[in-house]
Amino acid sequence: MGFTMGLNLVLLMAMVATNILSLYHLSKNVQSPRAPTPQPVPDHLLNQLRTIRSTINHLTRLQPPSPPSSASAAANPAPTIPSDLLLHSQLSPIASACHGYPDLLHRFMNYTPFSLCPHDPDLAEALILRGCHPLPRRRCFSRTPPKTTSASLPHNPFPPALPDSNVIWAKYSCKSFSCLNHYNPNLGFDTSHEYSKFTTYRSELDLPVSQLLQIAKSAGSVLRLGIDIGGGTGSFAATMKMQNVTVVTTTMNLGAPYNEAAALRGLVPLHVPLQQRLPVFDGVVDLVRCGHAVNRWIPETVLEFMLFDIDRVLRGGGYLWLDHFFGKGVSMEKVYKPLIGKLGYKKVKWATANKTDSSGLKNGEVYLTALLQKPVTK
Repeated sequence: MGFTMGLNLVLLMAMVATNILSLYHLSKNVQSPRAPTPQPVPDHLLNQLRTIRSTINHLTRLQPPSPPSSASAAANPAPTIPSDLLLHSQLSPIASACHGYPDLLHRFMNYTPFSLCPHDPDLAEALILRGCHPLPRRRCFSRTPPKTTSASLPHNPFPPALPDSNVIWAKYSCKSFSCLNHYNPNLGFDTSHEYSKFTTYRSELDLPVSQLLQIAKSAGSVLRLGIDIGGGTGSFAATMKMQNVTVVTTTMNLGAPYNEAAALRGLVPLHVPLQQRLPVFDGVVDLVRCGHAVNRWIPETVLEFMLFDIDRVLRGGGYLWLDHFFGKGVSMEKVYKPLIGKLGYKKVKWATANKTDSSGLKNGEVYLTALLQKPVTK
């Protein structure tokens, strides 16, 4: 009863807020007699209205439905909302995007409490990639590999091989790291192949870690904490660990156990998508690297929000490293260069070169490697 009354009160406040915003916009139009035609609704008001409507829709979905008539119930049976989804919604917030995918959300929350969780990593990532993140918590026990080992876990972030027994392989076509390496050694699971990735100089697009550290030292800047966005199995974090620099890696398990591989190397994987706000406080990290996952496939507006979120977490004097960012040549000059320039960062390194693989040649793509330093004060 108390939950229903509280829910009704929230709905009433949301509708009152909608009306106030509408009256505010109407009053602005009335006070502007010179305008011959109605002015468009400002974007910030539209965004507020969309947020309120989304909240109303979300809360309405969670409100216990009134008992339907027998005839309508037979014709349109209402889906059963999992009890733990209703319970969680009373205890903790749910991402607003979740309400747009009720079938996926209901499947994720349709489990037996206090028992083993379903093995549904694909379902979880389907929700995450659609903006339903963080996911609702569940009251079930996570599954573990049947023959997991702990005593033999490597301390070296570049071990000769990663132990297969610490991964649940049921959802993957490959059932071992050697299988993944056989099909594509560039995926990051071949640690011997990855060892030289950030320590050698092959072209102007490369920035070896030794050179990065020297640049920071020459500028009187210290590198201690970093974030690697879209870092796969964590090879950059592994290389920085060898230099006593702590780097966490954002990564997703898209077709392979990237998170597990990073953890087996003694690194911290953050299971978050590219579009999510970085889960760290403002101005606390010294370095943010954007790996190969950050490229022209990201919509321009999403990329702009990402860059300014990176600016949020970087301290003054910190570095942003765009490592082999690629896009079409014409877009690099007309779109991406001005977009990056909005940050107002100092250009420490800026190198471009043609992308010579089949996709690059077909689409006229170029690579950009840029090291940019955030101003100490703004």
